[in-house]
Amino acid sequence: MLLLGRWMQPAVVLVVGMLAAACVPPAPPPPQGSSPGGPPPGAGTGDQNGSLGVCPVFPADSAWNTDVSAAPLHPNSAGYITQINADGGDFLHADFGGGGVYGIPYITVPGTEPKVSVTFTDWPDESDPGPYPIPLGAPIEGGGDRHVIAVDRDGCKLYEMYNSWPRSNRWDASNGAVWDLNSNARRPNTWTSADAAGLPIFAGLARYDEVAAGEIDHALRVTFKTTQKGFIYPATHYASQSTNANHPPMGLRLRLKAGYDISGYTGQARVILEALKQYGLIVADNGSNWFITGAADSRWDDDDLNQLKVVPGTAFEVADTGPIRTS
Repeated sequence: MLLLGRWMQPAVVLVVGMLAAACVPPAPPPPQGSSPGGPPPGAGTGDQNGSLGVCPVFPADSAWNTDVSAAPLHPNSAGYITQINADGGDFLHADFGGGGVYGIPYITVPGTEPKVSVTFTDWPDESDPGPYPIPLGAPIEGGGDRHVIAVDRDGCKLYEMYNSWPRSNRWDASNGAVWDLNSNARRPNTWTSADAAGLPIFAGLARYDEVAAGEIDHALRVTFKTTQKGFIYPATHYASQSTNANHPPMGLRLRLKAGYDISGYTGQARVILEALKQYGLIVADNGSNWFITGAADSRWDDDDLNQLKVVPGTAFEVADTGPIRTS
């Protein structure tokens, strides 16, 4: 089994609700003449949080876009929820906000965007080969994971990299994945992606434009401290050696219970909670319990988002969306 060293350890929770990132290998030292923590001078940045044009974020029947409010209750739903909360951290948390400091940034680029060479430094055998149309000035996620995401808004392709470092004329990244936004094709079984579960990160981000329009119509990405050795489609990779049947496998689908009263929630938090009742959460990585992921955006309202911190893990249940696999 490959890549366990990357994802086995749980994330360290940073102070004041900062981003919790899975443990990563040390970054390779920057070569002479490169920029270790940012883009080379004069590099372009793409269109941050730009329009996707006519591109879908995967087909309407994608697992991400499937309403699970009426899906069967998983027979071990109570066991999962009890174990997750026992592992520590039993309230929902928006892992984005802070004036754009927290969250995962993304850019959109045209089909004419020049492609840049990528050297995969750790897991090239499970990476889609470059070059990628990601300018060297693209924003990089803060914290340890250093994700970089770009959407080709003309070709409807999604490009994602993990542990990304811009050099003078190329990217270095631990690994990377390319997704066709018009297809439901998965990664090969046991392959990772830029995310531990082998999933596309972008599909599970809460995006400001959606919330401002009043509706999120897809599942959101969530992390938990300890996961199980196994995955449920559309996930294709596990990140743990735990065989405890109560630990959540990658790809597990959770939803906010229909009876949980959200009438007192307002603004951005209310839109997110409505989505969690209909589309739910998909387990995508090891990290702090109940941390949901959104795009980095200066327009998030932290006062609104902080309402989520009073939603208990016990307000959730697990939908049965398929068997657990290990290969």
